[in-house]
Amino acid sequence: MTTPPDVTVRPVTPADRPTVERLWLLFRHDLSEFRGQLPNPDGTFRSERLEAAFSGDKDWAAYLFSRGAHPVGFAFVRALTQPTRVLNSFFVVRGVRRSGVGMRAVQEVVARHPGAWTVAFQDANPGAVRFWRRVGEAIAPGAWEEERRPVPDRPDLAPDVWISFRCPSP
Repeated sequence: MTTPPDVTVRPVTPADRPTVERLWLLFRHDLSEFRGQLPNPDGTFRSERLEAAFSGDKDWAAYLFSRGAHPVGFAFVRALTQPTRVLNSFFVVRGVRRSGVGMRAVQEVVARHPGAWTVAFQDANPGAVRFWRRVGEAIAPGAWEEERRPVPDRPDLAPDVWISFRCPSP
C-alpha cells in the first residue's frame, strides 16, 4: 500500500480568487481539446462557473487543492441545497496527475457533502473517463451508475457522460 499524497483541500477565500482564476485558464485550455472552444479575444475563456463559485451563493462551494505552498487544483460544487450535488468543475494540474492527488482531493470534497452526487465528463477525454470511473468505484464500490445525456442547447456536441454515486455520511 502506498502513502496517500500530501495534498490539502480547503474552501476558497476571496484572497484565493487570483490563483483560482489562473488555474481556471489551465482547466479551460485542457477542455478546449475536447470541445473545440477557443479563447475569448482577450485570451480568457468563458467563466460563468468561476463567477458562480465566488458569488457567495449558498448552493455553490469552491475548494482549492495544494501541495505545500503550490496550488495544484480546484473543485466547484453546485446544488448543495438540492437532493443531488453536482461536481461542476474539477481540475488537477498536469504535474501531479496520476499521483493520487486527484483521487484524494475528490474524496475529501465529496466527503464534506455526504449524499447523492453526479459528475459529467466527455467520452473523448480518455483520462477523464478512466479517472471518474475509478472515483465511482472508490467512493461507491459496485453501486455507481453511468449514463449519457445530451448537452443542453448543443445538439452539435456528443452527449456528456454522467456518473452518479452516493457518499455515505461519516
